[in-house]
Amino acid sequence: MSLYKNRIVIKVGTSTLTNEMGQNNLRSFDQLACVLSDIQNMGYEIILVSSGAIAIGTNKLNMRTRPTNLRLKQAAAAVGQCSIMRLYDKFFNEYDKTIAQILLNDEDMNVEEKKKNLINTFDSLLDMDIIPIVNENDSVSYTEIESEDKLFGDNDMLSAVVAILCRAQKLVILSDIDGLYDKDPRFNNDARLITKIEMIDEKVQSFAGGAGSRRGTGGMITKLKAAKLATDQGIKTIITNGRNPASLYKIIKGEAIGTLFTGRNII
Repeated sequence: MSLYKNRIVIKVGTSTLTNEMGQNNLRSFDQLACVLSDIQNMGYEIILVSSGAIAIGTNKLNMRTRPTNLRLKQAAAAVGQCSIMRLYDKFFNEYDKTIAQILLNDEDMNVEEKKKNLINTFDSLLDMDIIPIVNENDSVSYTEIESEDKLFGDNDMLSAVVAILCRAQKLVILSDIDGLYDKDPRFNNDARLITKIEMIDEKVQSFAGGAGSRRGTGGMITKLKAAKLATDQGIKTIITNGRNPASLYKIIKGEAIGTLFTGRNII
């Protein structure tokens, strides 16, 4: 599979877009929009896969806790998707960038005609220097919201699928942790950051714990699954901390940051 060398998919999680109080983290929105806009100005094609609809909808609806009922989750997602796109539009507009919204579910990937149309849509938007912002269509995609073993897994797997679909050279997963550690750094002071992984085997998988931030639903396990899916198609994958979007500058220069999963050579 030939890859577009200047095409990058960035996935941002709920923990980056909200603060510890569960409120919208406006600084993160602004910093992310600034850095991505600047990188696009350097000649790169940017696709942003964004979580956060349910959490931001929960905040907008003044719910005290994240809903557990399916109906309320879908309602929060529908409200939150409007809010999150309004925020993205506001901040990207400050840097003279146009964005587009793409909502997906598994059927869009599995039906060949829909898949081809989707590729054409991405390519057309990128040709016009528009930044697509992708999310799972949580307001209708009940199987992914409710499933214990989600198809996309809090958009980590979705970002890998989008990277493969769009033949991106790099996938960057912005998390609430600096990368993959040999043990959980939240409970082990001697945890060591692993800077480079060439093969995701059982030993590497054993380093992943359970769920991550309480504000999101994805953990390191889903990120490893996403990294394996992408690297199997030759796409370099980096997991790094979303608190510092400026680290993306180092990534495009090939500098070491977070954990790099090297892409398998595709002949």
